[in-house]
Amino acid sequence: MRLLLFGAPGVGKGTQAKLLSLKFNIPHISTGDILRQAVKDETELGMKAQEIMNRGELVPDDVMIGIIKYRLNKNDCNTGFIIDGFPRTTKQAVELDRLLHELEITDIRLINIYADEEEIVKRLNSRRACKTCGSIFTLAEIENSDHCPNCSTKNSFYLREDDKEDVIRKRLDIFRKSTESVLNYYEKQGKVISINGLGSVDEVNVELLKILSN
Repeated sequence: MRLLLFGAPGVGKGTQAKLLSLKFNIPHISTGDILRQAVKDETELGMKAQEIMNRGELVPDDVMIGIIKYRLNKNDCNTGFIIDGFPRTTKQAVELDRLLHELEITDIRLINIYADEEEIVKRLNSRRACKTCGSIFTLAEIENSDHCPNCSTKNSFYLREDDKEDVIRKRLDIFRKSTESVLNYYEKQGKVISINGLGSVDEVNVELLKILSN
């Protein structure tokens, strides 16, 4: 099983990717994680990416594609993988298609997790992070508690910049302008599976597994 996880910020891509990874025993490949790993491993592309990031610039598509290629060539990807966070533009989608063709991978599918934007704003704005361990919780999860459930630190919860309403709306606007074209690109290829992401984590996962089994 080879999947691309797609959707606006806050729809639950990362959560569902982790669940699917465990269910099918295939790696969850987050582009942010593999970029950091490439830098840590001091690979040629990782060092190049580090130089670019040190200048405060975005890592160019060709470098990211190279890092993704390096990751997909690892043995644990032989039976499948889940890519989360890439592609973000149509240009990246075209480059990824070229890479997959080179690797003789033809059964890729894109899972489009969608949700009402106002609900996304409400969901993200109700999250709180722990200053000590970085874990993120909903307000419901920490109701009537002043201790982090993960590290037990007292009074450590705060609202991250990324979860403030004005920032969320800007992120959603960027998604509409640059990333939704990716969905159209894959829809033309008949590779899109769409699912509403507003149910509970378990509800969405059950529905997703049902669709993938067909």
